[in-house]
Amino acid sequence: MADSDKVFGGSIPKFYDTLMVPLIFQAYADDMAARVAAFSPGAVLETAAGSGVVTRALAPRLSAGARYVVTDLNQPMLDYAASRQGPDGRIEWQQADALRLPFEDASFDVVCCQFGAMFFPDRIAGYAEARRVLKPGGRLVFSVWDRIEDNAFADEVTNAVATVFPSDPPRFLARTPHGYHDIAQIRDDVSRAGFTDIVIDTRAEVSRAPSARDVATAYCQGTPLRNEIEARDASLLQLATDRAAEEIASRHGEGPVAGKIQAHVIVAAG
Repeated sequence: MADSDKVFGGSIPKFYDTLMVPLIFQAYADDMAARVAAFSPGAVLETAAGSGVVTRALAPRLSAGARYVVTDLNQPMLDYAASRQGPDGRIEWQQADALRLPFEDASFDVVCCQFGAMFFPDRIAGYAEARRVLKPGGRLVFSVWDRIEDNAFADEVTNAVATVFPSDPPRFLARTPHGYHDIAQIRDDVSRAGFTDIVIDTRAEVSRAPSARDVATAYCQGTPLRNEIEARDASLLQLATDRAAEEIASRHGEGPVAGKIQAHVIVAAG
């Protein structure tokens, strides 16, 4: 993973939340919130919370006395998430590294993480840290994207942007968000962290947007793909976005567009 893969600064948080969240994250956030709430947890830790889509979905489902600690490694994203959340005395916002959690052992009933594990430089260590802070009988609930070929828009954007930089194509989407999809590897990593009861559910959803332009802008300007493009030639960001929009429109039409997305949802205990 390149260093730029972890940089969610500048205008990225706003583009990410306003464009990427409704495009690909909301449906999985609602699903994760329902799964976590079903355990009736008294204390929840969310890691890699991003712009807060799971937080906004989960908080209303938790009990009045629940403790909800929301963390992210990236302070600009955490600040943006907090700004989007209404006043809620149950929520604590804290910058934290999921691989070195600043919490006592056995502090939480559930640790949840939506689409963050792909960014962990040591995933086994991240899962082990989650297990350390879980109470006996607690659960780790997390999700990762399936391979890029099963996620239509991400695949099409990657291929389109490559035409702008044919000698050095930006590969952020394939390398990181969609780079950790092998179920056997995921199960083995979680098992090596000490979990014994591991259930993996592969879920397909439909990604929808008002236009191909919205999709292209979301991916090219609302994710660290933007960092890769600008590192090569910042003046070509708009051209790369245009190429992506053209590719998506050619495949999905000029009006509202829809494409398949697919992810793995993992629930681990023990």
